[in-house]
Amino acid sequence: MSSVEFNTLLVGNVDFLKPFAYTLTKDNEQAKDLYQETIMRALTNQDKYLEGTNIRAWLFTIMRNIFINHYRKQSKSKLISEPALSQFFLNYQKGVVGNTAETNMRTKDVQIAMYRLPVIFKQPFLLYLEGYKYFEIAAILDEPLGTIKSRIHFARKILKTRIQR
Repeated sequence: MSSVEFNTLLVGNVDFLKPFAYTLTKDNEQAKDLYQETIMRALTNQDKYLEGTNIRAWLFTIMRNIFINHYRKQSKSKLISEPALSQFFLNYQKGVVGNTAETNMRTKDVQIAMYRLPVIFKQPFLLYLEGYKYFEIAAILDEPLGTIKSRIHFARKILKTRIQR
């Protein structure tokens, strides 16, 4: 397929990309950027387009992949905001006093509740707390993986109800 034929085919089939870009991004400016990048990638990769392939599906796939890649980059590079200098000076003179007695009492309550669990739930739950993975616990206790997962889940539910009281 020649460049002229591909460009004609591309121009005839790009109008549906704008609404799809907005559906993905929910922002007009980001949708425009996504639309433009999709067209640019389609033009640079026109040699990968096979004649007879559904051009719309091909363009949809390009746009979706670009969106997913941008989303992954954004989620990996979340900015952590630093407190403003004025907030630092507002809290500068305040002292911090910890109440370890209350924390120790809560920890003790949790430990008592854990050791009062029925044995069937306590064994997998304590192994899980020690850092074992589900499949390792299943191998140690010689139980199916699903059984181990459900027992740990039920142990959490029991602990939650006992500790809330």
